[in-house]
Amino acid sequence: MKILVTGGAGFIGSHLVDKLLEKKHKVVAFDNLSLGRISNLENAMKNPNFEFIKGDMVDLGEYSEIFKTRKFDVVFHLAANSDIAQSHSNPGIDFNNTFLTTYNTLLAMKEHGVRAIVFASTSAVYGDTAGVAVGEDYGPLFPVSHYGAAKLASEAFITSFCENYGIKAWIARFPNVVGERATHGAIYDFINRLKANPKILEVLGNGEQTKPYLYVGDLVNAMIEIWEKTADKVNYFNIGVETRSKVKEMAEMVVEEMKLGSVIKYGKSSRGWIGDVAEFSYKLDKIHALGWKPTYSSNEAVRTAIRKILGND
Repeated sequence: MKILVTGGAGFIGSHLVDKLLEKKHKVVAFDNLSLGRISNLENAMKNPNFEFIKGDMVDLGEYSEIFKTRKFDVVFHLAANSDIAQSHSNPGIDFNNTFLTTYNTLLAMKEHGVRAIVFASTSAVYGDTAGVAVGEDYGPLFPVSHYGAAKLASEAFITSFCENYGIKAWIARFPNVVGERATHGAIYDFINRLKANPKILEVLGNGEQTKPYLYVGDLVNAMIEIWEKTADKVNYFNIGVETRSKVKEMAEMVVEEMKLGSVIKYGKSSRGWIGDVAEFSYKLDKIHALGWKPTYSSNEAVRTAIRKILGND
């Protein structure tokens, strides 16, 4: 198939590109390189079935033009502002980079006859569930971050476009994702802070924040499996891992893998920042029924990500 991957030079997007090429699809990656990196696509660039386009999805005219000249069968839409803390001071980041990129994708699909979208959504659409394990039909949904709100609004427009214009959608709600090529997140931040000052690691919050962490390779495999195995008008799945990790466990693992004797200094708040969810848990019965389960537990995913980022594996 001819596939467009938005955000294709990013952390998750570039791993998805590699996997789709491995499965012999023709892939176009579109990215403005605000978070993505050309270096993430080093292997893809060697493949004759791959093309990279740098551009701005907020500019509908420029973005829509690539649909006109290339006949896509499906769009994997991953482009978004994935740094929740960043948009607290500037909500427009998520309006433009998370919601508007989705809306413009849907408009371009409608205009040029593309009838399939796989959407990278998030556990942030559920809001603060106080640690209650949530299934796909949990509600009402009250996001506590601008990122979660923009993703939820995106889901709503995707389903309305499906009903109005004969589009089919796969919505994947995933948790914290870890692995090599990451551009933000706790592991990334911890490593950079310790490189700057190996003696002390300052952690946002009290370290008791507890969430599932999924390895990026497991996520990409799950997204493709959902797309290949389900065929409803709107297909929606939690993608995750049943186990969870505490932030303090992650901090300790980073210090250990960097072979440092750093002092870890925690804050007092139960949250790392405004919009952070201190405790989260998924129900995963729906995706398990497809036969998919992750290779790594949460702690294994964290450990693997740290080693790969440090080049210790």
